[in-house]
Amino acid sequence: MNASATGEALPYPALADEIEALLRDASVVVPPRIVQALPGGGSLFVMPATDARVAITKLITFVPDNGTRGLPSIQGDVVVFDAVTGERTALLHGPTVTARRTAAVSLLAARLLAPRRDGPLLIVGAGVQGRAHLEAFAAGLGVQECWVHSRSPASANTLVAHAQALGLSARRVDDANAALADCPLVVSATPAQQVVLRHAPRDDAFVAAVGAFTPHMVEWAPGVCRELAARGTLVVDTRDADHEAGDLLQAGIDVSALPTLADCVASPRAVRGPVFFKSCGWAGWDLAAARLVSRHTPR
Repeated sequence: MNASATGEALPYPALADEIEALLRDASVVVPPRIVQALPGGGSLFVMPATDARVAITKLITFVPDNGTRGLPSIQGDVVVFDAVTGERTALLHGPTVTARRTAAVSLLAARLLAPRRDGPLLIVGAGVQGRAHLEAFAAGLGVQECWVHSRSPASANTLVAHAQALGLSARRVDDANAALADCPLVVSATPAQQVVLRHAPRDDAFVAAVGAFTPHMVEWAPGVCRELAARGTLVVDTRDADHEAGDLLQAGIDVSALPTLADCVASPRAVRGPVFFKSCGWAGWDLAAARLVSRHTPR
């Protein structure tokens, strides 16, 4: 499938439902992913996963500075197999799967954990993930107002225009830290090469922090992360975050002691203070996307 067909096959609310179902499925097996450094400073990710019916391998590259080359930072494919016969059944557009399943994971976390769902939604980082999260939160939470911050005003304006085309009230903000005081929903989806957010979110906020997915990447200041650990609720997407959640690891937080999204699905819990959901990625999310596609693709 090309990018357009892959996206059409993965509507955000249905994908969030599939991710929740996958977290309840005891047949799911997800080995540790392989991350191979590339000579130019990028990384090659090899991410297999299977359940009783579907098997996948995701093969993507991540090259942070590809924007200077006019290329996307993430490229590759998700190869889908019949887990019983071994037949290849689909080839999905890897960047589209990555964008949509990451936003759907944040949507599921917000459904389970967000103290408020009415917005405004603050999106920090106006790239592919910022756009996907805007669409996911509009479709899945009914968000009607979006504020956008980016280091590139042109990129922010483009995402604002997209939000308005979707029927949302939207505007660009030039000070993301000041905007935190007015937004109960926050998505940080920057390139995560340096700290961008230095103020704490409001007490009733839900934050989906998706930009920093290696130990060396960071979006949120260490002091803010430590404050959130002391007075708020921290949740990670999977146990892979124990060694990948750059924001939290650089703040000296014991990530292994934090609950995962699967824990929240299995046992709904009350939250206190701001909720900080740290997402690092997992091949299980790609498997959920493949399951959804396979269910609706004729053989």
